[in-house]
Amino acid sequence: MALYILKRVLLMIPTLFGVLLLTFVVIQFVPGGPVEQMVSQLQGRDTGGEGAAVTGAGYRGRQGVDAARIAEIRQLYGFDKPAPERFWQMLNQFVRFDLGKSFFYPKDVWSLVKEKLPVSISLGLWTFFLSYLISIPLGIAKAVRAGTRFDRVTSLIVLVGYAIPGFVLGVALLVIFGGQLQWFPLRGLTSSNWDQLSLGAKVVDYLWHITLPVTASVLGAFAVTTMLTKNAFLEEIRKQYVLTARAKGLDERRVLWKHVMRNALIPIVTGFPAAFVGAFFSGSLLIETLFSLDGLGLLSYESVMRRDYPVVMGTLYLFTLIGLVTKLISDLCYVWVDPRVKFD
Repeated sequence: MALYILKRVLLMIPTLFGVLLLTFVVIQFVPGGPVEQMVSQLQGRDTGGEGAAVTGAGYRGRQGVDAARIAEIRQLYGFDKPAPERFWQMLNQFVRFDLGKSFFYPKDVWSLVKEKLPVSISLGLWTFFLSYLISIPLGIAKAVRAGTRFDRVTSLIVLVGYAIPGFVLGVALLVIFGGQLQWFPLRGLTSSNWDQLSLGAKVVDYLWHITLPVTASVLGAFAVTTMLTKNAFLEEIRKQYVLTARAKGLDERRVLWKHVMRNALIPIVTGFPAAFVGAFFSGSLLIETLFSLDGLGLLSYESVMRRDYPVVMGTLYLFTLIGLVTKLISDLCYVWVDPRVKFD
């Protein structure tokens, strides 16, 4: 086991290096970087907003900004150094868990992540727990009633929910319940008078704001887990040991919950770590953007659009590292759940 863990940890290094290298190379060819944005702002300030206008004489790309000023801007953002040197410097910082400083926020990347993390955790926790609290009981009920009208109707509902993208459902919820009926707010997690509310009113206000985003996130998230639970239970129910337990006269409830449950939940339990972390970092981008929730998803989106490369690379490094560690934990959970599994 120790040798297996060591091998997996060592394999994380080239994987992480490859992800960072590929993203860094792509960034070098993306137009509209921070230097270009600063030059454009200086042109607009120096020429009354018309420095980049197209006239009969052609495009006046750098009018009003001399080469010395452009060199200063490049040095300010670190682009005066060759790309390999900048990449090596970035790796040295990441090894020390120094994610750098943002180009457009007066903060370092760690501070931005810690500032936005509570919103993503809030949305992720609700999505994760509600998804599993709905999926597992529903999957068990579908397996026990396989082939009945209940199974067919719930399968149709689950598949329809899975087919509807979360952001499409979010738009529909915003239009209907936020715009037309005005039952729920359109944006944010709290009201503007949050600080003046009592404790009970804060809880109600928070739940009022989180309802639509969580609904949009949960609907598509529980479909896969529901069908996985159903299929796992059906496979176990048809095995010989279940028939033997029934033949011995054991109560059906005891057979289901004591014998079948332990084996059927192995693929579901082992997926807990990945699903738990994924609910925070991978599934909230569109939902946070749509509902204007100031979390990690919205931060990542804005960083890409504004070409805030330290934030892009820093969050990518952090999320990739968390993903690799989570994958290792998921694999190790197989041994914890089923001692028969041997990685040797």
